[in-house]
Amino acid sequence: MDPLRSAAPYEAPPAKVSQSRRRTRAPAVEAIAGWSARHRKIAILGWLALVAVAYVIGQLLGSPSLQQNDLGQAGQAEQTLQRLGVAAPSSEEVLIQVRTPGATFATDPAMRQVVNQVTAALSRLPGAASGIRSPLGPGGQALVSANGRSALVTFTVPGPAADVTTAVTPALSAVAAVQAAHPGLLVAEAGDASLGQAVNNQVSSDFGKATETSLPLTLILLAGVFGTLVAASIPVLLALTSALTATWLLAIPGHWLPVGSQTSTVVLLVGMAVGIDYSLFFLRRQREERARGAGLHQAITAAAGTSGRAIVVSGLTVMTALAGLFLTGYSLFSGMAIGAIVVVGIAVAGSLTVLPALLSLLGDRVDKGRIPFIGRRRAEAAPSRVWAALVRRVVRRPLVWGGAATIVMLAVAAPALGIRLAYPAIDAPADLPVVSTIETIQAAFPQSPAPAEVVVTGQHLAGPAVTSAIGELGKLAATGGPIRKPVTARAVADGRALIVTVPLAGNGGDSASYAALDDLRDHILPQTFGRIGVTYAVAGDTAGNHDTASQLSSRTPLVLAAVAAVAFCLLLLGFRSLVLPLISIALNFLSVAAAFGLITVIFQDGRLQGVLGYTGFGAITPWVPLFLFTFLFGISMDYHVFILSRIRELRRRGESTAGAVTAGIAGSAGVVTSAAVIMMAVFSIFIGMGLVELKMLGVGLAAAVLLDATIVRGVLLPAAMTLLGDRCWYLPRWLSWLPGRVA
Repeated sequence: MDPLRSAAPYEAPPAKVSQSRRRTRAPAVEAIAGWSARHRKIAILGWLALVAVAYVIGQLLGSPSLQQNDLGQAGQAEQTLQRLGVAAPSSEEVLIQVRTPGATFATDPAMRQVVNQVTAALSRLPGAASGIRSPLGPGGQALVSANGRSALVTFTVPGPAADVTTAVTPALSAVAAVQAAHPGLLVAEAGDASLGQAVNNQVSSDFGKATETSLPLTLILLAGVFGTLVAASIPVLLALTSALTATWLLAIPGHWLPVGSQTSTVVLLVGMAVGIDYSLFFLRRQREERARGAGLHQAITAAAGTSGRAIVVSGLTVMTALAGLFLTGYSLFSGMAIGAIVVVGIAVAGSLTVLPALLSLLGDRVDKGRIPFIGRRRAEAAPSRVWAALVRRVVRRPLVWGGAATIVMLAVAAPALGIRLAYPAIDAPADLPVVSTIETIQAAFPQSPAPAEVVVTGQHLAGPAVTSAIGELGKLAATGGPIRKPVTARAVADGRALIVTVPLAGNGGDSASYAALDDLRDHILPQTFGRIGVTYAVAGDTAGNHDTASQLSSRTPLVLAAVAAVAFCLLLLGFRSLVLPLISIALNFLSVAAAFGLITVIFQDGRLQGVLGYTGFGAITPWVPLFLFTFLFGISMDYHVFILSRIRELRRRGESTAGAVTAGIAGSAGVVTSAAVIMMAVFSIFIGMGLVELKMLGVGLAAAVLLDATIVRGVLLPAAMTLLGDRCWYLPRWLSWLPGRVA
């Protein structure tokens, strides 16, 4: 006898117990849904109250702007400056460039007049511009290009770094007014603050377009699924209210975490995806039960016991996977994780409370608004003959089909082995005017990238030892090695710290710059500042990008292991099987790896740039793969949990494992395919957004859902379960105390 099969206890039918002696207690999910259906007015009003309270909280607390620090040593340097009350100046440059052939700054009076006008306009805006430097002022020759056709007016935006994108607005308006008065010249502003504002405006615009696009698109798809407008509207309403509620509630963690417009966009699309999925599963099952002759409340209870239970397991898995992002220590991830976890939790709660209440209130009116031709289909979904035929072939030859599908998935995933994590030189859409201005300035004023910033703290910073160390850095820079001249130092916070700027070799984002950074940290600084008893840390653009990518890479194995371990425990509890969780986790890793391979081929290798509307930079944005993994790992459980729940249900009715697999996949094909199409449509909206990292998310998410709903569902899952047979339901006797019933 097979030891695995003999070790899995099969539960005998429960003995009859007198009703007077003991009352049967309904499972929690069925009890919550049943209570909501019976007290529908309370449940609906309670949901509306939650939405209203979230709106009030969002309006009262607002969305404070918090600075997002880098990881690693760069982040430590930034935090040191923040504790000392030092705001890193945000530099801006106004480009004045002549269009007339042959004209130069020295020969064109109009060009010099514009310089004076820009300088005067900025001088009247102390809240937006300080430290103004002009090519007509002392030392201004350095602000005129070598060919004399371009000039710069430079200034800094005062105030905290988190507020400069708003504070710079008057300066932008003043420069735009000068440009309007002098169309014969190019007058444009660029810098950290103006670039940040442009990116924020782009994301906000994309957010609005995503809302406008996702709602009608989703409604059309759901109308095709249900055939009635009322039934199609319910998932959209639940998903939209869940997403809006979570977005407004982000004002609470926004007071200690940087929660920006990117987080809001992610919350909206995640909320729409899972909210529609969960309500679609529940509503479709309730309609099937009604079509089989069940009463209204009986159908709601049956849907809660099957689809509702799958929703809870799936939701917990998604939230647990997203919680793995906290292990990175990255504040951007923490904000995204909180937002996504909240919206998934709200969607789960709504699926078990307000959704049953609405179904109870509407009754048969849920079938109102039938669509011609489509609306005549019966509510009970017939098993898919196409999927049944495919799965039967897989079940007959599981090794051949499963092996072929595995090879295909591994081939798609293979390019991910060469994935490179880095940030682009300008992390913004190439079609933004400010990006064009930055590129024009760089062409007119070729210069080295932003230097490394060494933040030095300790005693006697103005003493001879520190001065000598700075001098040694200058001598090393003069040799043309990993660091370059000029090395400069300035005291901040009343002399309690020094910021020493050290230009690095390379272009700021290549291997030469990163090698120079490592040399500076590991050898040069220990031999200079390290010998005189002061504390130092290196920040700057190159250091920040390097440290963020390095720490995310080093934390990735921990996140993978933690997410997989917790998901295993949740699925073990949900299915009372030791093998099914391992199958699901392995298949999830395979589909995620395939998504990584696709984004590597497309975005890192620079393919489809014209079609997708992006400019390649030879790498993948560092935070994208880890966020993609955690979210996909959780969201893929939607299909796995729902399908496995159907298979488990059939197995408990006496079907063989092979029969349950075939009937379960064929019977759930309609709702799973519908959910996958809707989720792909929602995620594809990311592709139309301006930021390249959001396009990466859109392609990766949509591709993974497609692969998961086709190759994984139709081939790999049935092949694996058929090969294992009844071992799929194996549970050691020492785990027989787990709640629930065995298959």
